[in-house]
Amino acid sequence: MKILQTAILLVFTLLVVPIFTYFFGISLGEREWEALGILIKICAVSISYCFLVGELTGNNSQVDKYWSILPIIYAWVMAYFGEFSLRMVLLALLVTAWGARLTYNFARKGAYKWRFWEGEEDYRWEILRNKPEFQPKWKWTLFNLFFISGYQNVLILLFTLPMLVTMQFDDGSIGLVDYLVASIVLFFLAIETVADEQQWNYQKEKWRLIKEGKLLTGDFAKGFLDKGLWAISRHPNYLGEQGFWVSFYFFSVVASGQWLNWSVVGCLLLLILFQGSSNFSEEISASKYDAYKAYQARVPRFVPRPKGKAEESPAPSS
Repeated sequence: MKILQTAILLVFTLLVVPIFTYFFGISLGEREWEALGILIKICAVSISYCFLVGELTGNNSQVDKYWSILPIIYAWVMAYFGEFSLRMVLLALLVTAWGARLTYNFARKGAYKWRFWEGEEDYRWEILRNKPEFQPKWKWTLFNLFFISGYQNVLILLFTLPMLVTMQFDDGSIGLVDYLVASIVLFFLAIETVADEQQWNYQKEKWRLIKEGKLLTGDFAKGFLDKGLWAISRHPNYLGEQGFWVSFYFFSVVASGQWLNWSVVGCLLLLILFQGSSNFSEEISASKYDAYKAYQARVPRFVPRPKGKAEESPAPSS
């Protein structure tokens, strides 16, 4: 089932990118093509590195390590080609703030080591790797090449490309609407930050108690966090991440005057990715924690529901 979902996702990607480019395309100028050429080369190097290192070390979190770093590089390359205009610098600074926060959160979990190919691997990769669908090993190798290393690296590039459209129509000025969009972007960044901090504090204390051999009681006995932002959304960190990049797309809308342009593909594909990622995470959580299904029935997956609105069905919400 997971392999089928991944295949559908990849086919969707191959279809939707050309379609959006054709019907909602904004012809790039010479400067934009030059910038895009450099971005594609960086992406290609990253794909090759992540695949080879992942295969050689067995640690498939190589893309995870660069998920927060590559957008910063892409953003400042585009800012350079945009002659560091006020709007382009604003966008690059927003991406840098997002990347710095995510890099810090990933680093404190042990993801980065002096031996840069090592570091903590996302626990979900090992679980997925051991599934019957990925046996024998060559199936996992193909999955690593086309999805983990290939697809995700391309996606990282795609969701930063609204900045390329913004650059094309940038007149060097910056207006109130830009600041409004920036405020919304920062709002979602704040949600991510708070959600990750709450999760970090909970998990840190839970594992401290476990290592000391103490009995888990109260919230820790459940095994998962359902307080704070996690009481109104099962994945507030994912909500913030998706909201950040969807909002970021609207800088291209402001600059171009077009509500729909080809650069929307990146944030749309990100939404699909998080749907699949959260499905897999919740499958694991529901198998580990007895109270998780009740939590799924009580709390929405991403977007909080209006206060006082009750669930009509005990089935997990989407």
